[in-house]
Amino acid sequence: MNEIVIIALAGFTTGITTVLFGFGGGFVVVPFVYQLMLRQPAIAGNAMHVAVATSTAVMIFNAGWVSYRNWRAGRLAAQTLFPLLWFIAIGAVVGSCLAGILSENIVRALFILYMLATISDCLLRKGFFTGSARRRLSLPVVTGGGVIIGTIAALLGVGGSVMTVPLLRRHGYAMQECVSASNPLSLPVALCGAVTYAVIGWHSIPLSGFMGFISLKILGLLVLTGWAGIVFSRRAIPAVPDVWYARIYVLLLCLVLLAMLIQ
Repeated sequence: MNEIVIIALAGFTTGITTVLFGFGGGFVVVPFVYQLMLRQPAIAGNAMHVAVATSTAVMIFNAGWVSYRNWRAGRLAAQTLFPLLWFIAIGAVVGSCLAGILSENIVRALFILYMLATISDCLLRKGFFTGSARRRLSLPVVTGGGVIIGTIAALLGVGGSVMTVPLLRRHGYAMQECVSASNPLSLPVALCGAVTYAVIGWHSIPLSGFMGFISLKILGLLVLTGWAGIVFSRRAIPAVPDVWYARIYVLLLCLVLLAMLIQ
């Protein structure tokens, strides 16, 4: 019962963070599912793979639904999404292939290092908290940056918003614009990652209720409670000033890093 409550709260929180920060699932789902899987001896050796795999599957539903709603509301700009989305998709294929090669400990270590690098970048580089003049994304940033974002995001199951939001923010976009764009930019990562983890993890978990490394029971509960969180955030949470939006974003990243460091 306690595990169900924990997963439900994680799912509800995921729905809220999908709308407010474009997380989609990864940064909330991975730490919670990882801790739960460690408690099960039959799964503990693949705890991180299960957490990342389930996270990518959750992102398909959460990021997909929010992207659809933002598209219907006219909040998505094609010039912001393309061609960056295509290069993120290429990177997602690369990252998904690497996921089947790297060990459990390496994936967890990369996740932590990735979080440290992202938080440091937000704190130390100018423009994230205060904003800056709007600039176009250069071709090297779109191509090289897109592939790198897709590779790391698919490998770690984090969707890519943690890199796309700071990237767009440093180019002068408001936080709301960054978040709106981050959800559709996460979809290639979610799709490639979920399919790959389902295939490479086939018969790897000696329990029922798994599709490869994806926990179907946890996925179902996270999606249902996540949609409840999405509805709640749209109806009950007021608009946040841009500068506080950026500060809260970094604070959440710090909390997720702390959760992964504590075992």
